[in-house]
Amino acid sequence: MSLEQVFVLALVVIVFLSFLREFYPPEVTALGASAALLATGIVDTVDFLRVFSSSAPITIAMMFIISASLERTGVVAIVGEFMKTHARGSYLRAMLIMMTSTVAASAFMNNTPVVILLTPIMISVAASVGVAPSRLLIPLSFAAIFGGTLTLVGTSTNILVSSVAVEAGQPAISMFEMTGAGLVFAMVGMVYMVFAGRFLLPDRASLASVLGQETKRKFMARLLIPTASRYCGKKLADLPFNTAETRIIDVIRGETSLRQSLDDVVLDAGDRVVLKSDTGELLGLKEDGHVEFRDISDTGFVPVTAEQTVLMEASIGTSSHLRGRALSDLNLRRAYGIYVMAVHRNDHNISDRINDLRLQFADTLLLEGPPDGIRRLMDDGGIINLSTPTDRPTRRTKAPIAIATILGVMLLGALDVMPIAGLALIGAVIVMMTRCIDPEEAFNSIDWRILFLIFGMLGLSMGIEETGAAQLIVESAVHNIGFVGPLTVLAAVYILTSLLTEMISNNAVAVLIGPIVIGLAVELGYDPRPFIMAVMFAASASFATPIGYQTNTFVYGAGGYKFHDFLVVGLPLNILFAIVAVIVIPIFFPF
Repeated sequence: MSLEQVFVLALVVIVFLSFLREFYPPEVTALGASAALLATGIVDTVDFLRVFSSSAPITIAMMFIISASLERTGVVAIVGEFMKTHARGSYLRAMLIMMTSTVAASAFMNNTPVVILLTPIMISVAASVGVAPSRLLIPLSFAAIFGGTLTLVGTSTNILVSSVAVEAGQPAISMFEMTGAGLVFAMVGMVYMVFAGRFLLPDRASLASVLGQETKRKFMARLLIPTASRYCGKKLADLPFNTAETRIIDVIRGETSLRQSLDDVVLDAGDRVVLKSDTGELLGLKEDGHVEFRDISDTGFVPVTAEQTVLMEASIGTSSHLRGRALSDLNLRRAYGIYVMAVHRNDHNISDRINDLRLQFADTLLLEGPPDGIRRLMDDGGIINLSTPTDRPTRRTKAPIAIATILGVMLLGALDVMPIAGLALIGAVIVMMTRCIDPEEAFNSIDWRILFLIFGMLGLSMGIEETGAAQLIVESAVHNIGFVGPLTVLAAVYILTSLLTEMISNNAVAVLIGPIVIGLAVELGYDPRPFIMAVMFAASASFATPIGYQTNTFVYGAGGYKFHDFLVVGLPLNILFAIVAVIVIPIFFPF
């Protein structure tokens, strides 16, 4: 091996380790790998800029916009209402209707927003049929994955694999080329979930119920400590009203929150104490005379009030402006009057010293604050309400335009009238110009992290190709497995892709494995098509962990799951899909 080949292969190992250990966000790691190739001169700058002309990222971005228009015009909400209406108190009926509807919806729009939009609806459905949300959210995610494999536009992975195939000199994947095999996978998956998987699903309590909710109606109050108060100089633990019935949430001194060090706070005149209590306790405090509920005219303090609050669960979406920021930097208290009581992440409910926590996609938050403040935060796109389906002004009169647009993109793509990238761009412009969705909202719907992950991984893939490292891997594989036959090679490709997808981003796996697998098929004298399809299906079929696919990641937090819940339900399905792949793919795509 040459020095360049050694460097590139070592870089691949470093990238995989970084993905696994989460040293940096995946998109930063991918771009860092491309930057290393540029800095060492292995990849020329002019050559690297070609990755930005790849059809896959622009197609994926435009499909995000078209998918968002379907949500904005109420199409997905109609599906949700249909599920709620027809469940009629039966868990099995609710699961069947939900999975069938989700498979159908995910075939026509990107499956990640489908899951994000249907999650609060399914939590509501779960309550109506008397089961925990965790009994429906894993099936929701899995059904979205099934549906995403039915058409080219069902998931960004399909579009990306098609682009990889074209780069390797193979024909592009057509709109419905994978639909026949995909329907078999979807049917097998749904049968498994109904007859086996549903008995493996856990009963997980929600974040709010784990931390406890008071049955008595509570109010959040902001009290002022006046100059003559007997509470001046006292620690919070010594206050007579700091009881089990009254919880002190914060102390604000000037414009500074002292929430991080409440145990050490000694009250001073002018401090504002934020607490939660019931009506009787608040009336008692008012009669006490050592706190004030109203402004003191000569101090310049802001008015203090008592108002009923809402305790609700919310999640961080793909385009949330809170993503990647520390709680202490968000000023939710000042901007919205909201406090974050706890965060659920990676099997843990975090309620102590959370101000330095940087929020991530799919974090589940327990929020408390006035209804108006929570409503404004939702309107600003900061959170996704998991407690109840969010009521947003929809443009139902525009729904036929949005539906016609996505169907037009798919039909014209199937007829090869124009490459899918061009059709997706035209479709995105149509839904914006017809006001199915506002331009600002449309561009906010694009998950730029996915796009830059793709750009970075395409750069790394370019380095693997140009140094001959890919050819080296192919020749080594041919030497070792060339005699075992196409079915065994297909099984090995599927299993390898599936295993890697469970550990790192499915898009990253598709970009890295795709060119190598195509080269391997050519060297062995087989038609590359069945192997391309194996990569495409395996890169989407991520069931055993919550980190391999975005829909799993989202319901992981929303359902309060533990990591091993996905392993228990998803690993048998992964094995089942591998068997189906070896049987079904050669039927639809002969060697």
